[in-house]
Amino acid sequence: QVQLVESGGRLVQAGGSLRLSCLASGRTFSNYAMGWFRQAPGKEREFVAVISRSGIITYYADSVKGRFTIFRDNAKNMVYLQMDSLKPDDAAVYYCAAARSALARIGKDYDYWGQGTQVTVSS
Repeated sequence: QVQLVESGGRLVQAGGSLRLSCLASGRTFSNYAMGWFRQAPGKEREFVAVISRSGIITYYADSVKGRFTIFRDNAKNMVYLQMDSLKPDDAAVYYCAAARSALARIGKDYDYWGQGTQVTVSS
């Protein structure tokens, strides 16, 4: 089992920045690729970003590429999502997830999920 707890979500103005954090506990953190997903009201959950077990490889959704950065600290069992140039469309509940599969970009390929953290972007 892996337990994931997200934090850092809050209200931010459009154009602003926010850093989300996810703390993992349980099994060896570095055995898992880590991803961020988001879900806005009335919309399906969507992939945001994923980082490899080592932290060397990352992939992003086109909608956030160039604005968001995912990174991890395996020594601290943490994964982060740095969000810059935020837009109202970025408002959603953001979820951290862990996958045994390398660089998974589909929700069903993830094995563990956090409870989510709310990001609100005012225009």
